[in-house]
Amino acid sequence: MKRRVVITGFGTINPIGNNAKETWESVAAGRCGIDKISLYDASERKVKLAAEVKNPDFESVIEKKELRKMDRYSAFAMMAASEAIEMSGLDYENADTGRWGTLISSGIGGIGTIESEDKRGLERGYDKVSPFFIPMSISNMAAGNIAIKYNLKGMCSCVVSACAGATNAIGDAYRHIKDGYGDVMVCGGAEAAVTPLSIGGFSSMHALCTSEDPLRASIPFDKERSGFVMGEGAGILVLEEYEHAKKRGAKIYGELAGYGANCDAYHITSPDPSAEGAAACMKQALSDAEAEPSKIDYINAHGTSTSLNDKTETLAIRKVFDGHADELKVSSTKSMTGHLLGASGGVEAVITVMAILNSFVPPTIGYKEKDEECDLDIVPNKGINMQINYAMSNSLGFGGHNAAIIIKRFEE
Repeated sequence: MKRRVVITGFGTINPIGNNAKETWESVAAGRCGIDKISLYDASERKVKLAAEVKNPDFESVIEKKELRKMDRYSAFAMMAASEAIEMSGLDYENADTGRWGTLISSGIGGIGTIESEDKRGLERGYDKVSPFFIPMSISNMAAGNIAIKYNLKGMCSCVVSACAGATNAIGDAYRHIKDGYGDVMVCGGAEAAVTPLSIGGFSSMHALCTSEDPLRASIPFDKERSGFVMGEGAGILVLEEYEHAKKRGAKIYGELAGYGANCDAYHITSPDPSAEGAAACMKQALSDAEAEPSKIDYINAHGTSTSLNDKTETLAIRKVFDGHADELKVSSTKSMTGHLLGASGGVEAVITVMAILNSFVPPTIGYKEKDEECDLDIVPNKGINMQINYAMSNSLGFGGHNAAIIIKRFEE
């Protein structure tokens, strides 16, 4: 018998909030987290905007000595995990944590450390790079650092599947518990790729928006969209087997009900224009949740603000939901947060949980020009008060990776 998996904690740090409460206030207000790049001098670069985390107080969670050994992406993961674990009330110091695990995604890992240490090596010789260069830069170290701090001795791993990574991490963690391999999983994603090389790489492939107007930069589903805006941060959930949570009297915020994952097997960067892979992924998640398409009230779309993604995701939704696609509320919170690559699905899962809890559909801000190829109810500019019983969150990544999770309102 498959076991129920519930959400007992969540945390985030992202461009519109340094914790879950701040994030939700920004979502409700339709606040944009995009501004001029401040982390480096972008004045002579094509891309001048990004969605940066504002004034992160890392030392409130991480000792200064430990912080010096962490890349920014890993510090973001620690911040979000700290909030999620505190919310969960887990007694990690006195419990047998052999069945408590960690699964944190990062698309690029410590790219900032790689860039700074390469510069140091060029200037001083490569034998003089930091002894912490490797553990700071590798993508699994966010999971490792969280496991070490919170004594999580079960499975500890890192999903690297580009922009689908955090949703894959949450879905894989859900299956790990559902199938009886563990009882608690701390899962999600973290990213810190607002760096000269990372922005340059995406810019050279024409994936990024070059607008200098923050309110017309990340505009998913809008006819004038011209690329995504890089974001940074982390989003983490604490998933727990229902009876385990019930036994310890935990507060339950939602239930993970379904997961789908597959691959377009089509192209290294472009989605399959037929949308067959993305549609099949959503169908997998619905089947896993034993839910008819008509049960889904809201989709937090991948919605990157690129021409190909948004029209392909629209087609996929129409293939899966048929007539119900006209009844569905769809939005892309990337209009506010930018695109956090391997962390995007984690932040969007946290926002989706809060949308269910607050009976509020987040808006797609900055929307002005309707695109006939994106003919969904994308909840433009202002959110809607509405009870959400079932919500889906989609993530689609380079390499053809597709992932979808279904979160439902918790009932005993």
